[in-house]
Amino acid sequence: MNIIIHINRNLINFGIPLTLLGTLILLMKSSFLNGNDALNFAITADLLLTVPLVYFLLIRKSEIPNTTVIPVMVIGLLIGSYFLPQQSQTYLSIFKTWALPVIEISILTFVVIKVRSAIRKYKGLKGTTPDFFNAIKSICYEILPKKLVLPFSTEVAVFYYGFINWKKKETKDNEFTYHKKSGTPALFYVFILIIAVETIAIHFLLTRLSFIAAWILTALSIYTAIQIFGFAKSLTQRPISINQNSLTLKYGILNEVEIPFSDIDKVELSRKSLGKNELTKTLSPLGELESHNVIIYLKKENELVGLYGMKKRFNLLGLHIDEPKEFNERMENALQQCI
Repeated sequence: MNIIIHINRNLINFGIPLTLLGTLILLMKSSFLNGNDALNFAITADLLLTVPLVYFLLIRKSEIPNTTVIPVMVIGLLIGSYFLPQQSQTYLSIFKTWALPVIEISILTFVVIKVRSAIRKYKGLKGTTPDFFNAIKSICYEILPKKLVLPFSTEVAVFYYGFINWKKKETKDNEFTYHKKSGTPALFYVFILIIAVETIAIHFLLTRLSFIAAWILTALSIYTAIQIFGFAKSLTQRPISINQNSLTLKYGILNEVEIPFSDIDKVELSRKSLGKNELTKTLSPLGELESHNVIIYLKKENELVGLYGMKKRFNLLGLHIDEPKEFNERMENALQQCI
């Protein structure tokens, strides 16, 4: 019943604005618009103000973020730019020239303030350090639909870790690295090198057949290489941490999970094969390509959150720690105190 109500509510939330936009499109395609300055102004005002306002009134008490009003306004702007005759876009041009830059600056200011606020919040939490990926996810949950949060946050984090944050990460007493004695970063850079070599070769071959296809493939390859570079850099910035009541496992921005101590059965230093089981996973998404030296056994299933929000259930997890003995000792003490 709740699902049906939720679906019906969404039909109202989105259906009414879409109906209004459809009606406006029919008006813009009619002959009444020609030379009618008052009607041009009214349609422009409806596209940019009335429809977004109606949408806001519909969603203001729902779980849909209020900030989605901005995309609705942008959709109205695009519809007006496409369907309104060029000579009827006077008021639309005024909006583009004066109002749109103000909106863009306001959105940017809002995001910057939210990022700073989120980082200050994480700084204030005992036993934790500021984490950009957590901060950007926290902000996106406030301003974006839930399904878009993780994909958008991941894309932003790729560029942040790859090209903005070059400062060396200083680990705290409760944090443990996993990239220094692992061959994974080098493996990522090998992937980038392979992509570069193959892209150059395929580009010249494809150019003979299709110039556009060659450049599309090249652009996609460059984007893939940028993503892999961001993934590799994120490994150095997001250590594993033993908290007061839980263990936070991170593998850059590729995988993460927070496990309550009450869910952990035991921690074992071992390189033995994990075997093939539906609930047996590795923290590294590379699986067997990266060796593990620690195995964590759980009393109950937990959920590993991967790239773009993909989730995997597990009750046994293999991972690599640069200082496994120290990690094991700290975990034994933490689990003893939890009893």
